Amino acid sequence: MSDNALPPCPQCHSAYTYEDGAMLVCPECGHEWSVLTQEASAADEARVIKDAVGNVLQDGDTVTVIKDLKIKGSSLVVKVGTKVKNIRLTDGDHDIDCKIDGIGAMGLKSEFVKKA
Repeated sequence: MSDNALPPCPQCHSAYTYEDGAMLVCPECGHEWSVLTQEASAADEARVIKDAVGNVLQDGDTVTVIKDLKIKGSSLVVKVGTKVKNIRLTDGDHDIDCKIDGIGAMGLKSEFVKKA
């Protein structure tokens, strides 16, 4: 990276950051962070996943299922009103990874849940 392309410090917003190997360092406050972490956080900010009502979902949220969902390859059904705690957002068709009591780990689509 050239000096002009280095991002400012995420803590104190100093423009005087420099590279030290794979890390970026702020000489004013001493904060160190990874270039990859900076790029990953920018990608997370760009990715916004919303529930069926339009509320923005985040990792760790609790959601409620708004429709009976049949589980492929099984006779089990996730019933309306089932609360799912501590969700994890992922990329892909099923954008929520979670663990449902009595069923186990599975993926859900955000269009079938609402934030609790």
